[in-house]
Formats: sequence, structure tokens, C-alpha cells
Amino acid sequence: MSLPPTEDHEPPPGPEPGLDAVFKALADPTRRLLLDRLRELNGQTLHELCERLAMTRQSATQHLDLLVQANLVVVVRRGRERLHYLNPAPIHEIERRWISEFDRPRLQVISAVKQLAEERAMSVPTYVYVTYIRAGAEQVWEALTSADLTARFWGHANVSDWRQGSRWEHRRTDGSGVADVVGRVLAAEPPTRLVITFEDEGEGADAGGDAGGDELAAASVVTFLIEPHQDIVRLTVTHENLPDAKAQDAVSHGWPAVMANLKSLLETGEVLPQQPWEMAPTS
Repeated sequence: MSLPPTEDHEPPPGPEPGLDAVFKALADPTRRLLLDRLRELNGQTLHELCERLAMTRQSATQHLDLLVQANLVVVVRRGRERLHYLNPAPIHEIERRWISEFDRPRLQVISAVKQLAEERAMSVPTYVYVTYIRAGAEQVWEALTSADLTARFWGHANVSDWRQGSRWEHRRTDGSGVADVVGRVLAAEPPTRLVITFEDEGEGADAGGDAGGDELAAASVVTFLIEPHQDIVRLTVTHENLPDAKAQDAVSHGWPAVMANLKSLLETGEVLPQQPWEMAPTS
């Protein structure tokens, strides 16, 4: 019996290089763990990722290269640093191709919300500021968490017990006790890492008890990373989940001014002669 002409048969679909790379990257548990760590804290350096995973720099680089090739991780340069960000687009494509067909109405709503969130994240990028200070890591940590010292270089006193889950307040120094900014301590690892939520009082922060998940999702998040090197430290301030471009402009003006005052206090014993945040932003 002769076979039908080959032209009557459609050839099997060829491989899809993009999806092949995604599935290959996701097949390895270490690479999935790297993605989980970026999902928990986006925008990490290679050094941070290695520390959190107890992994050598060479091994982490090899895994990250595969994740970058699969477009699951995007690398953004901030000064001398290379920050790694999770890119959900390839996984979203998998979901849309194979999963949504089974539950289209509900998942279309979820997809629309996800798309809006991604567009918002792309339109308002994370703000990152890096400065180098001639001081020890313990000195910088104390300056960031001491009510007396923050009152000197920030114009407000940061008040908390600085334990994970605790409330913190950014109180005025006029004796009124009014807190203009409040939040929760998400992580406290003295003297190298402090993560806090950051929001105006009255905009969802709970005055007592634990903050709800919706409140934490709505608040912006500030991470202070203190990296010692001999007689200096590198202090990286990352401000994420900003609500809009106006907020980004505000932190772009505010953080450099506050950090300049902190640097002056630690290096000279005195803050700057004028409050730097009162200067008009550059045009």
C-alpha cells in the first residue's frame, strides 16, 4: 500500500524558540527560586541574590543569563549597579495560550487587571538612589532608625521599635506628635537592610493592629540597603509601587536632599546649613 502524497499532510508545527527558552528556564528549581526571590523583592543586585540563596556568584550568573535569554528577567543599570527585575510577560503568554481557554470569562477579568497593573508599573518606574558615605554600616543603620538623628537630618523623627511587622511613624518635630507619613516594617536586618511601607497618614495605614493585605499592596515600599566596604558604605534607597508620575517627581526631589543631609551629618557631625529639600527642583 502506498502512502498518501506528502503534500496532503500538514507538517508538524516547528519549535517555538521563545517558548522553548521559557520552559527550559522554568524547568530548573533554582531558577524558579530566583524568580520567587525577585517576586518578593524586585530590582535586586547579583550580590543580594547570591546572599539570599547562599549561591556562588558564578552559579547565579549562569542561571540569571538563562532567565534573561528567556525574557523572564530584565536587567536595568542604575549607576554602577545592575538591578534584576522580574518580567511576567512570557508567563502571561503561556497563561493566555493554554489556560484561559478553559475559564475565559473569569481569567479575562484577571488579565485585564494584570495588564493595567503592568502598564502602570511601566509608566512609573521604580526610583533608585545610591550614595557613598564615609561611615560604618552600624552608624548608617542608627541614623536611619534613631528618632533623634532622623529629626536632625530629615526634619521629622522616625519612631518605631523597628521590628518586622511593627508600625513606624514620621513625626513632626514641633512637639505636636503629628505623623505625616506612616507605614509598617516589612523587614529589619541590622545593620544592612531595612524595608518599610511608606504612605501619608489617613490613606489606608492602620492606626493599630496589623495592616491588611490590600493596604500593603496599595502602599509604596522603601528599601534601604547598606553595603559596607572598608571605611565607607554604599547606601541604596529603592522606592517602589509609586502611585503616579507626580509621586515619582516628589521622591526624585526628596530622597537626594534627605540623603545629602544624612551624609553630611555622618561625615562632618553637622547637617547642611540650609534644608536641601527647600530648593526648587531643577527644570
